Amino acid sequence: MEAFFHSDYWPFAVLALSVIMVVSLITRLRFHPFIALMVSAIFVGLISRTLPSVAGQNLLVAAVELPMTEFGTMAGKIAWVIALAAVIGTAMMESGAAEQIVNWLLKSLGEKQAAIALIISGFILSIPVFFDTVFFLLIPLGITLALKTGKDYVLYVVAIGGGAVITHSIVPPTPGPLIMAETLNIELGTVILAGLVAGIGPAIAVFGVAKWLNKRLKIPVRVADQHVTSVQNPPSLALSVLPVIVPLLMISFASIIKEVTGDLPGWIAFQGNKNIAMGIGAFIALLLWSKTQKLGSKDLWQAVAKPLEVAGIIILITSAGGAYGAMIKHSGIGDAISLSTEGFHVHYILLAWIIAAVMKIAQGSGTVAMITASAIMAALIGPEPQLPYHSIYILLSIGFGSLFISWMNDSGFWVVTRMSGFTEKEGLQIWTFLLAVVSLVGLFQVMLFAWLFPLA
Repeated sequence: MEAFFHSDYWPFAVLALSVIMVVSLITRLRFHPFIALMVSAIFVGLISRTLPSVAGQNLLVAAVELPMTEFGTMAGKIAWVIALAAVIGTAMMESGAAEQIVNWLLKSLGEKQAAIALIISGFILSIPVFFDTVFFLLIPLGITLALKTGKDYVLYVVAIGGGAVITHSIVPPTPGPLIMAETLNIELGTVILAGLVAGIGPAIAVFGVAKWLNKRLKIPVRVADQHVTSVQNPPSLALSVLPVIVPLLMISFASIIKEVTGDLPGWIAFQGNKNIAMGIGAFIALLLWSKTQKLGSKDLWQAVAKPLEVAGIIILITSAGGAYGAMIKHSGIGDAISLSTEGFHVHYILLAWIIAAVMKIAQGSGTVAMITASAIMAALIGPEPQLPYHSIYILLSIGFGSLFISWMNDSGFWVVTRMSGFTEKEGLQIWTFLLAVVSLVGLFQVMLFAWLFPLA
């Protein structure tokens, strides 16, 4: 045992034991993910052979202090953005902006193409809004349409969930893609643009799966018609899309300028900074909220407290995941994987997908799967990757891998099945199958794009 501890392969044991700990604490002992991830991060420090040295600090103390430092570092990078994304999402729903976007799409495409409208609605709204919130927002529309037509309920449910889950997994500022961008050191604008493009193919696959499942499964509406309460005097469509479009354009513009010119003027860098861009998006969203609901300053900020509380939990979990991921990197797993695969080719895109998929199946959380897989891959490819393709493909592969096999240990599974009135068997037949298809289509697409457009 002592010989193995001092061998080059010990980091594999560290990784395996820590993953078992994360999965066991979350799924069997029902620990809160924040506690489970922080405890596991400290555990990694305690059993790692080496850690970054801190002058005058005992190794055992370092094993506790280093995860705390990494936690703070990650929180500093993502907390503001996640908090503002939560505010934008709530403000868009409360102001009627989200409803305006959905209604315009339904009116433009017509009742016969309602499923396409719902896919697009979920795809757009899940960029600034968390997945479960988007599903809560859109499922009453699906129920209403199904009751009105007397058919196609499965079609509408799959369209809503499928469209929303794609951008939730690959487009910032949702927590998973955001922390992957930070971990893999990829420009946020690049991730946004790549995620939007990479999401188109899987979104088309969602429509195909929705049509196929709708023909195969005849499931009636079993839940009450959850009527959508319309907001009086909602903003115009042009104003409604601004909280989403403006920050995405600001961030993406800076990334495009940097890629094209190789230089980034100070003012463009400033306006394209994720913190500034999201701040402006939040300001617009709050302005629309206050105007449509006629809220004074005091009432508005009291209302903002609720999304900030939700964001606080997400920030804690995501930052704890960042600390766990950083400790995995400190354990030397990157060097161990490189050593073990020396002499034969390993396709890193496929490896990234497999790691994320295994983590998702094991413990249920797509965000935890993304955090763990991105940390391992970051340690493997290093800060300056020498890959035949851009590292954005690694990120996208992880995002799609984190969708694979959503079942009973995934909160998203229960959100969809309970809100839709499905049984557990129907949830497995519909939601689990859908996400498996989206994940595999996404993987195939990423590997194809990396071959055709390496961007290296």
